[in-house]
Amino acid sequence: MPSSVIVGSGSCIPERVIDGSHFINSKFYTDAGDFIDKPNEEIIKKFVDITEIEERRYLRNDQFNSDLGVQAAKEAIYDAKIEKEEIDYIIFASNFGEVSANGMANFMPNMAARVKHKLGIKNRKCITYDMIFGCPGWVEAMILADDLIKLGKAKTILVIGGETLSRVTDPFDRNKMIFADGAGAVVLQKSEKENVGIIATNTVCDNAEELLYLENSHSLNPEADQEKMYIRMHGRKIYEYALKNVPAAVKETMENAQIGIEDIDKILMHQANAKMDHAMVSRLYKLYGKSEYDENVSPMTIQYLGNSSVATIPTMFDLIAKGEMKGHSFKKGGYVVMGSVGAGMNINCIVYKMP
Repeated sequence: MPSSVIVGSGSCIPERVIDGSHFINSKFYTDAGDFIDKPNEEIIKKFVDITEIEERRYLRNDQFNSDLGVQAAKEAIYDAKIEKEEIDYIIFASNFGEVSANGMANFMPNMAARVKHKLGIKNRKCITYDMIFGCPGWVEAMILADDLIKLGKAKTILVIGGETLSRVTDPFDRNKMIFADGAGAVVLQKSEKENVGIIATNTVCDNAEELLYLENSHSLNPEADQEKMYIRMHGRKIYEYALKNVPAAVKETMENAQIGIEDIDKILMHQANAKMDHAMVSRLYKLYGKSEYDENVSPMTIQYLGNSSVATIPTMFDLIAKGEMKGHSFKKGGYVVMGSVGAGMNINCIVYKMP
C-alpha cells in the first residue's frame, strides 16, 4: 500500500496584530445576560492568566478566508515543487466558510472551489471538497486525503485549513479574545516508500449531550440584535470533555501505530486555551506512567497567534518545517502526533512519520 507524505507546506498569518488594548473599551456580559461591572484591565489580565493569549491575528477588512487559504496554498505548492495542474483534490476545512465583513457565513460556492478559481487551476478533474468538522477539520481533511491516496483515487492533494473567527464573535462575549484568523496548507502526495508519512489515524464523534458545547447563538447582550448569531463556547464543559477524551484517543492512535510515548518527537495539538493544552499533554504522558514531560515536545503558538481553529496545526507544521519557530525542528524519521478537538464534539488524531 502506498504512503501519504507531506511534500510541501505553507501558511498565512495575517498582518494585523491584536493585543489586549484592542478590547479595553468593550462591554462584557455573562452567559446569563448580566453586564460584568469590572474594569476591563482586570478582565483582560485574568483572561491572559488563564489562556496565555496575549496577541492574536486578524485579517484586513478587504480580505476573505479564501484569500488567506490561497496564500497558504501558493506557498505549499511552491514548497512542494509541483505544478498546480497536478492537484487531484483540494480539500478546504473551515467552520464558517467565506465570512463577509458583517459576519455573514457563505458556503456557496464552496471554499475549495473558490481557492481553485483564485489559483487559476484549469484541470476539470481537480475535485473540490469542503470539510465542515469544527476545529478538527484540517486533521479530518488529512485523514480523508490519506484514504483517497491509499485507495488509488488520487496522487496529489492540497489540504487547507482556513478561518476568520474574528468576524463571527459576539462583541459582548469575553471569549472573543480567544479567537483569531489564519490559514495553513500542505500538499499531500502518494509515495511508494514504506512506513513513512501518515501511518495511523483515529476519529471519535460524540454528538449526544456534547453536541452544543460549541454552537452558534445570539448575543449575550439582551439589548443587542438577537437575530444575529455568533460562535458560543461553553468553556468548562469543553475543558472537562477534552481532558477526559483527547489523551485516550491519542494513545489509541499511537497504539495503532505501534509506537510508545518515548518515540514521539513532536505533539502538534489544536490550541484553544494554553492551560487546556498543557493539561491534555500532561494527562497523555500520565497514561504512560510519566509524571513529567519536556514541554519542547509540544510547541505552542496560541500565546501570539490565538486560536485560529483549523489553521492552527498546519500553520505550526509549516513554521517548524521551515525553521521559523525558534527552538523547534522535525527529525528525519521522527514521529509527529497531530491531534484536535472541537465542535460536535469531535476528536481526531494522526501519527505521522517524517520521511
